[in-house]
Amino acid sequence: MRSADILKRPDFCFNRAVYKSMGFSDEDLGKPIIGIANCWSEVVPGNYNLRELAKHVKYGIYAAGGTPVEFGVTGVCDGTAQGNRGMNFCLPSRDLLAYDVEIMAEAHQLDGLVLLGSCDKNVPGLLLAAVRLNLPTIILPGGPMQGGIEFDGRKSDLTSLSEGCGMLSAGTLDEDSLYELENKVAPGCGSCSFYGTANTLCCMAEALGMVLPGAALIPAVYAERSRSAFSTGQAIMHLVKENILPRDIITEKAIDNAIRILNATGGSTNGVLHMLALGREIGIDSKTMMSKFDSIGKETPLIVKINPAAKYNVEDLYHDGGIPVVMKELEELLTGGCMTVTGKTVKENLQNVKHAPADSKVIRTVADPFSRSGGIAIVRGNLAPETGITKPSAIDPRMHVFSGTARVFNSEEEAEHAILSNQIEAGNVVVIRYEGPKGGPGMREMFKAMKYLVGAGLSLSTAIVTDGRFSGTNNGCFVGHISPEAAEGGPIALVEDGDQITIDIPNQSLHLHVDDETLNERKKKWVRPEAKYRKGYLGLYEKFATSASEGGVIDYE
Repeated sequence: MRSADILKRPDFCFNRAVYKSMGFSDEDLGKPIIGIANCWSEVVPGNYNLRELAKHVKYGIYAAGGTPVEFGVTGVCDGTAQGNRGMNFCLPSRDLLAYDVEIMAEAHQLDGLVLLGSCDKNVPGLLLAAVRLNLPTIILPGGPMQGGIEFDGRKSDLTSLSEGCGMLSAGTLDEDSLYELENKVAPGCGSCSFYGTANTLCCMAEALGMVLPGAALIPAVYAERSRSAFSTGQAIMHLVKENILPRDIITEKAIDNAIRILNATGGSTNGVLHMLALGREIGIDSKTMMSKFDSIGKETPLIVKINPAAKYNVEDLYHDGGIPVVMKELEELLTGGCMTVTGKTVKENLQNVKHAPADSKVIRTVADPFSRSGGIAIVRGNLAPETGITKPSAIDPRMHVFSGTARVFNSEEEAEHAILSNQIEAGNVVVIRYEGPKGGPGMREMFKAMKYLVGAGLSLSTAIVTDGRFSGTNNGCFVGHISPEAAEGGPIALVEDGDQITIDIPNQSLHLHVDDETLNERKKKWVRPEAKYRKGYLGLYEKFATSASEGGVIDYE
């Protein structure tokens, strides 16, 4: 045990006294010291219940012969940060969280880790920390919140309010109804009830083998969530005793499994960004990773449809069996020999899992999918020479091919103002640039802009193209993650009002109808913008962030 090396007598009596000052006994210090890294706070609903869950994790660790030590780590909420300066910090917080866990685990020579987090950047940050440290580690999400009252033909959620703002602007909803809705879309804590980035990454972490089977989607308020926390505490002790490490679990084949689950469930486009970062951490280059998304996406059927692709929420997927049942349906397409935090392989974990209920509205079989190809598509073209990312599973099939006239905006705020003041009309492609990893900085989500278009009734007649990101809950026609980004002189920086743009999802193409000669002339006049931040964490991130096509990670090399 690492902790034993810094707690042995007589050389390290000082260290033992440090622990004893907090009430630990000689017996406690003779057991494996298990760190509980907790993203809990009172500003993030997805992490709000983690303090309570940590108690149950501790019970499990104690019961299995370990000594738990809990500490807090960074955990931000993309929801609170939507449409304001806070969003600049969200993606950068992923890397900071990984460093945060790394520092605490190494500074105190912990023997194993339980990582508690639920929200968009929390889970990928925790995964990065796990493979970097390569100590016995398990992840525990806090679980999704339940849906709210019915609104616009489905259970409402937090994003219903953004659509409501669009409806208010269009005159189809009054202020009193919107404010009443505000009280009823989120009945309790948890990660957002739709299939956004938070729940997508929890599901992918389960598919990777880093979350106990079924634990990704147990709703936050269910008693089963507490029982899962206890089991997680027990499981980490088994991993410590057997020396099963994250790099034994998070392998290239395991990442393939996670990408397959992302596509089969129509998960968030941000899953691409985070898997690129995770692949990089274990030594898989971005081109190889992108080729995986290409090939796996084409050969993986879409067998799950939930909000934003359908009216059903993640709670409905949970009740139909959750990720274990999805993996059971996909078993022949998965690598069954991958190790997991149960100490068993994927195949062994699936041995007693039943297939989806015959009456399931959200899970279909591989033989009868919602679509023959997956929910995520990589696009390329003269507007996205490296890549762009879209989500056909959340886009109406009538919009899978769309041509329109560019309306160009150099920030999210400019675009949102234009939409809410009715300056966008049918046939427009809204281009939002200088919102990439460097340009934002931090690659903000264009969530509100898309929702405003939906609320304004323009979802079937307009599109958004951006070097920023989208929330997993976005629908309408969109392409994000455009690389190279505008701040690095990518072609998106050269688009002008009136240019024609074609999005062709079936052919994975994004084309700007401007000849090369004209683009070259525009490039000569382009001036690189000055850095927006010169100090603080965003100043560091803006300076060292990689392209979205490389995961948007901090790269000091």
